[in-house]
Amino acid sequence: MAGTLYRKLFIYFLVVIVLSLVSVSLFSYRKSSAELDAMVQHQMSQMINNAAYQTDLYLKIYERAFVALLQGDDIRHLLELPFDGDAYEFHQYRKKIKEESINPIFIRNPEIAAVYAISQNSHATYYYNEVEGKQFKTADIQNQVAFFLKHTTPDGKVSILNSSILDNKNDQLFTLVRQVRGYTHPETMGILALEIRAAELSALWKGMELGDNGYFFIVDAQGRFIYHPDKQKLGTLVQEDLAQKVYESNLSSFEKMDGNVLRMYTVKKSDYSGWSLVVSMPVQDLRKPISSIRTSTLFVGLFTFIVALFLAYRFGKSITDPIKVLKNGMQETGKGQWAIIPIPERKDEIVELMVRYNVMVNRLSELVDKVYQVELNNQEIELERHKAVIQSLKLQINPHFLYNTLETIVCYAFIQNSKEISEIVDALAHMLRYSVGTNLEETKVANELKHLLHYLVILRHRVNPEFEIDVAIKPEYLLRDVVCLTLQPLVENIFQHAFADGVEDYHFIRIDAGEGDGFFWMSVEDNGAGITADKLAELHEKLSANRLGDENDGKKDGIGLLNVHRRIQMVFGEAYGLRIESEVERGTKIMLIFPLSIPSHKEDAMILKSQGF
Repeated sequence: MAGTLYRKLFIYFLVVIVLSLVSVSLFSYRKSSAELDAMVQHQMSQMINNAAYQTDLYLKIYERAFVALLQGDDIRHLLELPFDGDAYEFHQYRKKIKEESINPIFIRNPEIAAVYAISQNSHATYYYNEVEGKQFKTADIQNQVAFFLKHTTPDGKVSILNSSILDNKNDQLFTLVRQVRGYTHPETMGILALEIRAAELSALWKGMELGDNGYFFIVDAQGRFIYHPDKQKLGTLVQEDLAQKVYESNLSSFEKMDGNVLRMYTVKKSDYSGWSLVVSMPVQDLRKPISSIRTSTLFVGLFTFIVALFLAYRFGKSITDPIKVLKNGMQETGKGQWAIIPIPERKDEIVELMVRYNVMVNRLSELVDKVYQVELNNQEIELERHKAVIQSLKLQINPHFLYNTLETIVCYAFIQNSKEISEIVDALAHMLRYSVGTNLEETKVANELKHLLHYLVILRHRVNPEFEIDVAIKPEYLLRDVVCLTLQPLVENIFQHAFADGVEDYHFIRIDAGEGDGFFWMSVEDNGAGITADKLAELHEKLSANRLGDENDGKKDGIGLLNVHRRIQMVFGEAYGLRIESEVERGTKIMLIFPLSIPSHKEDAMILKSQGF
């Protein structure tokens, strides 16, 4: 029992510990992972927003460059010159524009690679800043102005184009261009453009901490790289599937495989330039803190589990070890050895129980000694030697009942003076009187029930809770002849074997009687433990042997049943006796078969034999 209790306690503690650790760990891990993911998303969005803001702010600076260039009227006058006009006037304007406007701009903004103005009259002036210049033919100039007019608006708004009129392989250039009206004409007379080195923009994003494997790039509306850490990709087209996801996303993130690496992309589209600014980070790097949290949670959980398991083991042992000692002491007491168990040094409820057990053992030992001496000194009546076989059989049914009854009387006498002693002694007297004074062979059903009632009076003081038997015998059967001392041994057998682990509320015993096919029967039915198939077969074999049960054969199981069966046969014939049906965990039903009428019991026996009884 102690071992079973220990296992139960250990399992309960184990379940509580595991559930607590798992629930806390999962909740903490998921909560921290979700918060960390949200923080990463926020940081990446914040970085891309800052980059977009700085980029737009940087590009808007060049709007002021346009204002500075157009503040004087020289460019407007130059654009109004006719194609076949005075060449000297054209060069004068060109020189003045360079000295007063272009040179200061190149000094202030070295990232500007070229400035040029092209009129619809095919006049064009080009200014280069540390790049190799190029001369264009009239057809080239006309194509250029047509291209730029197509990609700009008449309202003078600056357009950003990922194109250049220069064949510069060293620098990736993009163009800021706007339409310009004439000095005297309100219509658009041409365009003014600035070409800027894209590499200069990288200085804006050097402060972005993206780790060793993260990078930042910009894609224009045509799907070409404006900026990328890998210079070989500048000006090339973005992969179609990546470009599609970039265009569909704004202030949002998506995941995509890049080779063998799963990466997260966060996109911000610039309202000013129309560019898509993208931050790319490996998902593994982003979730590295989550992996660290998971590892730490596992190690901490494992350590906590081991410590809790050790404490549960020690706590369980502190409970079950004293209970095991107490159980062993009770087993020795059950054998008649009044053993005093050792008391631990600590103080708790279990130790208090052990102390009180020792007190109880001492008192019971003293009481048994006194009762034994009184019985030795005062017992004058001895059991008569059996003068007849039937009387001998009756006394062999179960002498243990009388011993248990005497023990119950002694306990009540010691504990308190009450009417229970009177009830027990009175019931016992009636039982003894019935056993000795009743006809040795035959009696009435009513007498057997009355004898059983006295037995239940004594049993009520030994069985807790109080138990009642359901007697369903009709009144017309109460005066039928049966063999004496047959019901009580069967009922007692039920309490000893069918209810061996104690009487529960759902347990019942039902006694019934009836007639059928020329014989009278009584039945005793219970819903106790039942009899296994092997033991039932062995019991049927013993019943069919038509002999008495004998304690000398080393097996006491079934002695009462065998003797009741044999006594019925000795009175009414071998065709009668007990019929037993049983099923494990469902109960047992024992039928006592008697002749329907005493004078014709031989005929009844023949009927029973013909029916297979």
